Amino acid sequence: MLKAVIFDFDYTLGDTTNGIVSSINYALEKLGFGMRSTEEIRKTVGLSLKDTFFALTGEQNEEWAVQFSNYFREQADLVMVESARLYDDTKEVLQKLKQDGYKVSIVTTKFRFRIEHILEKFDASHLVDLIVGAEDVKIEKPSPEGLLWAIDRLELKKNEILYVGDSIVDAKTAQNAQVDFAGVLTGTTVADEFKVYKNVFIGERITDVYNFIMNYNH
Repeated sequence: MLKAVIFDFDYTLGDTTNGIVSSINYALEKLGFGMRSTEEIRKTVGLSLKDTFFALTGEQNEEWAVQFSNYFREQADLVMVESARLYDDTKEVLQKLKQDGYKVSIVTTKFRFRIEHILEKFDASHLVDLIVGAEDVKIEKPSPEGLLWAIDRLELKKNEILYVGDSIVDAKTAQNAQVDFAGVLTGTTVADEFKVYKNVFIGERITDVYNFIMNYNH
């Protein structure tokens, strides 16, 4: 019996593209790299900052990656929360899940405090029981560390959890944690890319996932 739904944030519950693009290009320019297009950057959303740097530059220099991360955070502190938006159906789905008795959590590569501030901005903090962010783990997704920690904190078993995300990183995270996964197509990943991973459902958006859950548990 499903008892909790754990969500990724970016391109699953909301969109922080403008803040991400601004912060990445600020960091790249500080390090002497050229700016990248929004589309190039969107494809890296969900990766750790270090892996984002590696993916966008082709460089594998750890020191540069650390500096990139620091510059990214410097700019993100100024723009990320202000530019964030929740998807139109996010609050409604979270409210329904809470009313139906499910625990709701977010496991993200973003910092927990940013998610907290974004939820506060949209008066949605009360709809989420637990947030696990980058500062809470030693190894970020697709390591299962954050997801497993959330399951432990929620005092539930793996078979009582559904992890919902928009990317291959999310699918791999669920697979590594050995929990069920539902993919949404609000990011840059298409349905066929999800099909090579173990998933219980693929939907256009989280409303479709909610409807699936209603059928799944009844």
